[in-house]
Amino acid sequence: MYEKKIPKDLSCGIGVTLEIIGGKWKPCLINCIHKGIHRPSELARHNPSASRRVLSLQLKELEEHGVVKKVIYPELPPKVEYFLTELGESLLPIVDLMEKWGDNLLTK
Repeated sequence: MYEKKIPKDLSCGIGVTLEIIGGKWKPCLINCIHKGIHRPSELARHNPSASRRVLSLQLKELEEHGVVKKVIYPELPPKVEYFLTELGESLLPIVDLMEKWGDNLLTK
């Protein structure tokens, strides 16, 4: 696996937060999952500018950080859904503020 040459500075809260939700699509994914969009194809439909590969990678990172939980149902074809964990739920105020801030900027 790829290792970054410059180590990440996780000594401050902002650095930790950006490590977990930093990424172009991660806040959008958290918001979509919170609003009831759980399937990968639905997440891709709601974020059409993002490639499926990028969404998949960012979902995987969110899962590794414990923000989302991936549920694979034992059926054919396999059905996959993502849900927010307790940690993911705790990020909702931040994501909501990001959305409100961006919406306010758009209306100016």
